[in-house]
Amino acid sequence: MGSVIGLAFGVGLLLLVPRGPVARARRRERRAGPGVNQRVSELLAQAGFGAVLPHQLYAGCVVCGALGFAVAAGISRTVTIGFAFGAAAGYGPVALVRRRYRLRRVELRDLWPDVVDNLASAVRAGMSLADALEQVSVRGPVPLRPAFAEFAADYRSTGRFGDSLDRLKTTLADPVGDRIVESVRLARDVGGSDLGRLLRTLSGFLRDDARTRAELETRQGWTVSAARLALAAPWVVLAMLSMRPETVTAYDSSAGAMVLLVGGAVSIAAYRLMLRIAALPVEQRVLR
Repeated sequence: MGSVIGLAFGVGLLLLVPRGPVARARRRERRAGPGVNQRVSELLAQAGFGAVLPHQLYAGCVVCGALGFAVAAGISRTVTIGFAFGAAAGYGPVALVRRRYRLRRVELRDLWPDVVDNLASAVRAGMSLADALEQVSVRGPVPLRPAFAEFAADYRSTGRFGDSLDRLKTTLADPVGDRIVESVRLARDVGGSDLGRLLRTLSGFLRDDARTRAELETRQGWTVSAARLALAAPWVVLAMLSMRPETVTAYDSSAGAMVLLVGGAVSIAAYRLMLRIAALPVEQRVLR
């Protein structure tokens, strides 16, 4: 019986090891994927911090981490506790960028249908696509006007519609904006009389999508709040206990450092799992 279990365990491990063309294709996809700096640049652009470079964000993380370590170590007089709170403070700039990214996504989600309606009205009035996009800088939603004004200035100076659309996508840095830009590009290249109908259909779809997402995210908001509270509570307790000399003595050892390390890893893993579980119903409902 033991040999059978060992054989089954070995076969299972063998099946888990990627082999053959599929494994090589996956490795090529990972190598061809965007690097860390590119992903950070995209996140900064989508959060509205397009002027900030990735190395500047890294520098901000290092400075915040050093300050957090200095303050925590100075108060508790313990290096291990200082490292724990220094790591949390070092993640602060990234957390700020991610929060700004989520807020900007929610803000723009309610504005894109108005942009599409402006484009549809301009096309119905007989304007060209370039003029329709330029009109958004005057009559469109206020937060999006600078991006379309930049497109208008770029198109007037270069006269290359496709290149100006590419720069508009980079400036907008939003998936919905990419869809709208590509719809305009397709209409420009192919032509046809169904552009107005396409834009009206897209506007209705975006409104339904925004309504569904807002409703489901409101229902799932308590799960996200509970996850954040569960993540912060142990470290708040640790900060309060670090004022006591016996607590400082307990954590000022290799065992105490291991407890902090394992506790931090488990807290982050549980927090990410709860966020993933909370976001799953939203994605399933929207895809339907």
